[in-house]
Amino acid sequence: MEDVQGRTDNRQIALDRVGVSGVRHPIVVLDKKREKQRTVAMLTMSVDLPHNFKGTHMSRFIEVLNEHHGEVTMRTLPTILQTLRERLDAETAHIDIEFPYFIPRTAPASGATALMDYECKFIGESNVEIDDFILQVRVPVTSLCPCSKAISDYGAHNQRGHVTIQVRSQSVPSTGRPSLIWIEELITIAEASASAPVYPLLKRADERFVTMQAYDNPVFVEDMVRNVAAKLQDEPRVAWFHVHAVNHESIHNHGAFASVEWTRPVTQ
Repeated sequence: MEDVQGRTDNRQIALDRVGVSGVRHPIVVLDKKREKQRTVAMLTMSVDLPHNFKGTHMSRFIEVLNEHHGEVTMRTLPTILQTLRERLDAETAHIDIEFPYFIPRTAPASGATALMDYECKFIGESNVEIDDFILQVRVPVTSLCPCSKAISDYGAHNQRGHVTIQVRSQSVPSTGRPSLIWIEELITIAEASASAPVYPLLKRADERFVTMQAYDNPVFVEDMVRNVAAKLQDEPRVAWFHVHAVNHESIHNHGAFASVEWTRPVTQ
């Protein structure tokens, strides 16, 4: 049969990315305590398309994915991306993998335990020069307004927010591969930078504990971002990060956000 995608295109317009999106697929990711965790991901896979080709072969994305249906981590993404480049005759390949990650969380006073889900993403790129990997984690948190606490006769307004952390790891000299940074570590950093964590299950004693914990640790959204940034700068495995925090305001008809990006200076 004729390869229609392989026909010549005369418009002289190269495309940055062509591919497939909304692909739901089971994957296995690394779990710090349980070694591995099975979850279901939503994937977007793409490659560049030279100006002289009419289209790419979309079915090959799914073929490559099915060939690598096991572990999907920073250790395996370079292989998947390189296979995409080879199979689709492309210079650059991209992949975004969004998935829920579950951790058992214990309430601070009662000890009640339930699963908490966190929105995570792997972002990978491969070309003739680099194999890039970014880990993203979105963490729900509680924040209590320092201004409200300072000016009120009693109480203070608080809100639920989200801290989104993206990190790129330093390479391990002996292997050249990125250092392993655990999802759990980024969750801990985000929660420690807010007024209090968010839990899946709280009894009355826990609600009292969390309410008072937040009251004792007021932070602006700017504080949360700076707290996270300071912790990441102190972590030698981190080469680059982007932090974005947003508070879904409880007494305003808008959200408040802050963000920062940082690259570790190159040492001579």
